[in-house]
Amino acid sequence: MYLVVIAWLYVAVMMSAAEATADNGSLLGAIVTFFLYGLLPLSLVVYLMLGPRRRRAIREREAAEETQRQQETRGAGSDRPDAGGHAPGAAEPGGVAPVGKEP
Repeated sequence: MYLVVIAWLYVAVMMSAAEATADNGSLLGAIVTFFLYGLLPLSLVVYLMLGPRRRRAIREREAAEETQRQQETRGAGSDRPDAGGHAPGAAEPGGVAPVGKEP
């Protein structure tokens, strides 16, 4: 891809130089030639050619974020399954007794 970009810019610079040094050419014409035949189409081509790479990078970033989010939720729940501080199944004062036990 870089070879295409370099070659395209080389041709655009040569066209601009020919326009500037021609008998009936002008510097303004050379600048317009460089922008309209060189930079403008080249920027469009490069943008379109890099589209799949941008989409792949976005997908990879989202997958990495999802993996990290899953690891955080899995890691947070594995060390402390009950964040209440009471033994599992024990009734809290004024709370509901476990099933099958009377208060």
